[in-house]
Amino acid sequence: MKKIGVLFGKERSFPTAFIERVNSKKVDGITAEAVHIDKVVQGDAANYAVIIDRISQDVPFYRAFLKDAAICGTAVINNPFWWSADEKFFNNCLAVKIGVPVPKTVILPSHDHPDDTSDQSFSNLAYPLDWKGIFDYVGFPAYMKPFAGGGWKNVYRLNDLEDFFAKHSETGQLVMLLQEEIVFDEYYRCYCIGGKYVRIMPYEPRNPHHLRYTSDFSPSPERLKEMEEIVLKINHYLGYDFNTVELALRDGVPYAIDFCNPAPDAELTSVGEENFEWVVETAATYAIERAASHQPNRDNLTWGEYVKRSANHQPLI
Repeated sequence: MKKIGVLFGKERSFPTAFIERVNSKKVDGITAEAVHIDKVVQGDAANYAVIIDRISQDVPFYRAFLKDAAICGTAVINNPFWWSADEKFFNNCLAVKIGVPVPKTVILPSHDHPDDTSDQSFSNLAYPLDWKGIFDYVGFPAYMKPFAGGGWKNVYRLNDLEDFFAKHSETGQLVMLLQEEIVFDEYYRCYCIGGKYVRIMPYEPRNPHHLRYTSDFSPSPERLKEMEEIVLKINHYLGYDFNTVELALRDGVPYAIDFCNPAPDAELTSVGEENFEWVVETAATYAIERAASHQPNRDNLTWGEYVKRSANHQPLI
């Protein structure tokens, strides 16, 4: 029997519905359950053919467990090795290289020194930075947010340089991005599962959280196709099996705003019934596909085009 496991934290609606959906399909030799961990022994974590990871970004113990499982042949969704290495600034850099429009973005050293460092630890860093060049490039208004992580934590909208310096002083040891504001006409949150299934959802981030999926954006078939191609391209290069891409349309151009969401919100109360049904059904279908193709004691992870081309010394595009 091949088992599909779900590793999750506080959320309940998606994990429960996903397990029920997989099992309701009654695929011979495949079953789904909540992951159960009573010990983690090195090189001995092959109980699951597939694991859907919804929580390891917040629990380092789980990330270590998933890497052990991957070494033993589990198809972990998403790849825990790549997820550990990935962050938002790199994603923007990659997007630039593969021709996906993104806001003008710079990365900033933390306002406070990291623990166990001193002024001498930053011998290669200019002081002061070229603030004029940075501000001229990004412009104001701008957004400042952590270069890694998500969930709208520590996100600031900045009106001018005085506002920037005041807010940056509040960020402590966080490494921040300073990013051009994209004043958009339309906004979409796009699920991508398995590098092939895409759902483009109108989204209004300026609404209260429970109303963000309530909007009247109506893209043309041509625009939908363009956005789908961008979403697929990003996920093929990153190698994510389960991700969301946020696209903001300014003057008809889709800008990728946020596309490092490997455990995206899938709660029924957040995304609404129609989107929830799509995510549950599509995730179940894809997990069953991965379980059916699973090969014991092999690498069953998904690796993105960036990693594969780098390993083969090939150009990105």
